[in-house]
Amino acid sequence: MKTQYYTASSLDGFLATEDDSLDWLFPLGDINDTSYPAFIQDVGALAMGSSTYQWMLRHVVKLGTQQGAPWPYTQPTWVFSSRPLQPVPDASIRFVRGDVRPVHAEMHAAAGDKNIWVVGGGDLVGQFHDAGLLDEVIVQVGSVTLGRGKPLLPRRIVGADAFRLVSAQRVGDGFAELRYEVPLAR
Repeated sequence: MKTQYYTASSLDGFLATEDDSLDWLFPLGDINDTSYPAFIQDVGALAMGSSTYQWMLRHVVKLGTQQGAPWPYTQPTWVFSSRPLQPVPDASIRFVRGDVRPVHAEMHAAAGDKNIWVVGGGDLVGQFHDAGLLDEVIVQVGSVTLGRGKPLLPRRIVGADAFRLVSAQRVGDGFAELRYEVPLAR
């Protein structure tokens, strides 16, 4: 069982533009050509920040519209937020705040022998890293630069805390998938 950060980033290290747009991402390739389909099969619980959750509400679920889709995850999801957020009916979502450690323990129990996916954002992932709870980083690095935006991981991580590259793989013409192990987890 691992706690994993699986995400996509621009070549210059941004998850999204300053206004949370992912429009740069989708033209670069098909998600089914990546490791995502196999990855999600091994996920038993999810953690996400409020900006990621709100992006999902606006662009996927589209609450209150005819164009919306159901919540895409069957796994229980913990959304970290300091403000109240609109729930998705019939979805297994828990809204939490504060220290990631006690919430991680709940997620671990819910996930069983499956993995925990820290969906985003970068600051939330940094909190899991700082608490020694992050085991692996899997990032699809896209062949574009954004110049500025939401950083992949807004932390200075160097020396003994630095990640160890496990693999690098080409994914079509638009991505390179990099897998890193976090050596000091737990």
